[in-house]
Amino acid sequence: MPTSTTRPTRSSVGLRSERGPILLAVMVSLSLVAIDMTILATAVPSVVKDLGGFEQFPWLFSIYVLATAVTTPLYAKVADRLGRKPVMIAGILAFLVGSLLCGLAWSLTALIVFRAIQGIGAGAIQPMAMTIVSDIYTLEERAVATSYVASVWATAAIVGPTLGGVFADYLDWRLIFLINLPIGAVALWLLRHFHEHRRPAATSAIDWAGAGLLTVAGVALLLGLLEGGHAWAWSSAPSYLIFAVGIVALVAFGFVERRAADPVLPPWVLGHRVLAPANAASLIVGVVMLGLTTYVPLYAQSVLGHSAVVAGFALAGMSIGWPIAAATAGRIYLAKGFRVAVGLGALLVLVGGAVLVTVGESSSFWHLAIPCFVLGLGFGWSVNPGVVAAGSAVDWEVRGVATGSNMFARSVGSALGVALFGAVANGLVRREYAGGEVPPLEALPPDVLAPALHVVFLVGLVVSVPLLVVAWRTPVRIRQD
Repeated sequence: MPTSTTRPTRSSVGLRSERGPILLAVMVSLSLVAIDMTILATAVPSVVKDLGGFEQFPWLFSIYVLATAVTTPLYAKVADRLGRKPVMIAGILAFLVGSLLCGLAWSLTALIVFRAIQGIGAGAIQPMAMTIVSDIYTLEERAVATSYVASVWATAAIVGPTLGGVFADYLDWRLIFLINLPIGAVALWLLRHFHEHRRPAATSAIDWAGAGLLTVAGVALLLGLLEGGHAWAWSSAPSYLIFAVGIVALVAFGFVERRAADPVLPPWVLGHRVLAPANAASLIVGVVMLGLTTYVPLYAQSVLGHSAVVAGFALAGMSIGWPIAAATAGRIYLAKGFRVAVGLGALLVLVGGAVLVTVGESSSFWHLAIPCFVLGLGFGWSVNPGVVAAGSAVDWEVRGVATGSNMFARSVGSALGVALFGAVANGLVRREYAGGEVPPLEALPPDVLAPALHVVFLVGLVVSVPLLVVAWRTPVRIRQD
């Protein structure tokens, strides 16, 4: 790993530096995932109008999250054995194949299947991007390098929804997926500059049994959480069966990993003094962020009466706040330590959540947008210092697993958020209708929807409280390997 004796600057770390082409390759590769996370939502009506299958459209997002989550730990382990570059290239190629097929989809079912292929590719891109940054920069340099990476997410938060709306309304929604092809081609071309000098010494076979059990457990449990209360009732035979399969596979995975010579997800990750709090922060933020991403636009449209575009701007505050925090977190943890950075993030999340709880039916747009921006800042300061610390506290040979476990924790948190907030909102609405037919949430009158979403926001605030404990458990300084 390169070392630094002076304070890094943008000229020594940025795009014009010696490692600039590699950083640019990481940024372009990451833009595939960042834009994809925001570009589709605004085009869903056009997609459904063209392909049909309105009841199935939530699967466009669920299957992507599912495929990304279950493949991330596997890619991370392979990267620690074979290197980052081949895994990143494989992920980009899978993502591009999925994008091409999505652009050619002839039905919503086909589009859902092809979105899964996209998700399989995305499962490699994001963790490899962060791992490569950890490989080529020192801890001090990462404070600058991560600001470049954060700019990708900030740009995607604005460009993604805008492009999605333009393609859907004026051109063709299929361009949402086909635009990934030239971007991916540029990313692959730029990766030619990345020459890994360190090679892991593989001394044992890949833990295929553990990989298979983790995949089964992840698919079953995440599918149960994502679809419970929608595709089937929570207290139904399909729900019990899928959770039973997931739990049995998870228990078996634990036994296998304890005996494996080179486990896919080593047990030590769970108790590591740096990784454990970092992963806990990602899990909690994943829960809260996914819930707010779903219900803040709904509140803006159905309760406050704003258009879809205005509702999107309310949520954009969160999407912009996170990368701003990520870009500035380095100065805090270098000067005051990681614990202070995460602690400030936790406090901002609680402040933003507390203000969001006070939103009412007569509130202004800014009463909704400002706390979302504060929450975004809090999320960035809570999560990003932990990601940097995790990449610095372990050796090269396990850095992929360290970074991958953090991304996996956030994906699991997202699935938990979907289940938790969905159960709260739907449960409160059903109580209002006293056993009668319940219309979709977006069709509910404001006097029914507003109280339910108020409780959802309150639950989000309560779930955020453990971030204070996570901050306290985060080390002030770490030893850089």
